[in-house]
Amino acid sequence: MATVVNTTEEEPMLAVVRFTADLAWADAGPEVADPEVTRLCLEAQEHILAGRWLDMAFLMLASADLLLTSPSRVPDKDLECVLSVICSLVTKAGSEDQALQITDLICAKLTRQPDDKPALRLKVLFSLYNLLPSPYGKALVYKKALELATAGKAAEYIIPSFKNIDSFVTEWGIGNLEQRELYLAITRILKDQKGMTKDYFKFLNKYLATFKGSDDDSATIGDAKEEAVAAIIEFVKSPDLFQCDLLNIPAVAQLEKDENYQLVYELLKIFLTKRLESYLEFQTANTALLKDYGLVHEECITKMRLMSLLDLSSCCSGEIPYSAITESLQINDDEVEQWIVKAIAFKILDCKVDQLNQTVIVSRHTERIFGMPQWQGLRTKLGVWKGNIASAINTIQANKVTEEGTQAMHSLMIR
Repeated sequence: MATVVNTTEEEPMLAVVRFTADLAWADAGPEVADPEVTRLCLEAQEHILAGRWLDMAFLMLASADLLLTSPSRVPDKDLECVLSVICSLVTKAGSEDQALQITDLICAKLTRQPDDKPALRLKVLFSLYNLLPSPYGKALVYKKALELATAGKAAEYIIPSFKNIDSFVTEWGIGNLEQRELYLAITRILKDQKGMTKDYFKFLNKYLATFKGSDDDSATIGDAKEEAVAAIIEFVKSPDLFQCDLLNIPAVAQLEKDENYQLVYELLKIFLTKRLESYLEFQTANTALLKDYGLVHEECITKMRLMSLLDLSSCCSGEIPYSAITESLQINDDEVEQWIVKAIAFKILDCKVDQLNQTVIVSRHTERIFGMPQWQGLRTKLGVWKGNIASAINTIQANKVTEEGTQAMHSLMIR
């Protein structure tokens, strides 16, 4: 019987081949098993010595197939160790293309049975991700991890990574279409997760924003209608979202002329550009539609009152009479301060209440839409502040010169 000679550096790979081969041939008896195990170990050694890492990947994954299809035969710790050693092959590949080929093989093997130990499979995929130097390879592995988490119903293991998506996208350097696929996959994971409404809305926005309204998008922008509607409904439903730029996104704007979703777009327009009175008129005419989308009328009134208060803050030059608030919010005089407190609690309004003059003096408010006009307004304010600061500096410098001159004259007079 031939003897396998291990080198210290490659010993883990040969150990994995022997371990998996022993398991694969365990039921055949030593007369059959020993020669097969030895053959596989010798083949592995040849691949290692020749630097044939892609062939080594085929061999190791084939040997480990039994562990993945029948993982109960080995403890999770041993299975993870075996797979980690296999993943390390990408660090030995002679080229980026070869590393990607090995990556493809590993991903295909790990995602074949997503509902069997998905947490362990995801952990191995993330280990593979960290071993890869190629941004493209990292993006590929992360995409496979998303697919595995979705199919294996193991979203809780990948959701924590979503907070780093922006830096991932920058690192990977992926294009608009790849980003679109990524954000759509994430929204589908977040859609049914409790307590993730804001994150779901955030990634819906990111997905919809990948449609620029160009000719290149004309054939696919229609595919985004359901997500556009979902984003609108999430915004209207959310009790603590008061600003969004959905109206300016082409994928959402297309709904305005869509016979199936025109009313949903109109509802968004009301919440972002109009006041309570307009919503009540809409609700009277479209009660069934609101109910179909799970919108609660009383909750919509509450949010629309706060939205109306923000609109008043934009239109009243910083001072809002109580009478304007009672009229727009359709409330009694003694409820005004209650709604002011509510707006302050949501951090959408900073103000002082002048009870004597029955006015609210606004120092800051959230803009429901932050588009080009708002950017221009901010630019104007910054220009004024810059001018004021420059004027203050000039005054200080002038006073300093005057003071120094006075001190100098005083010194001369003393002499």
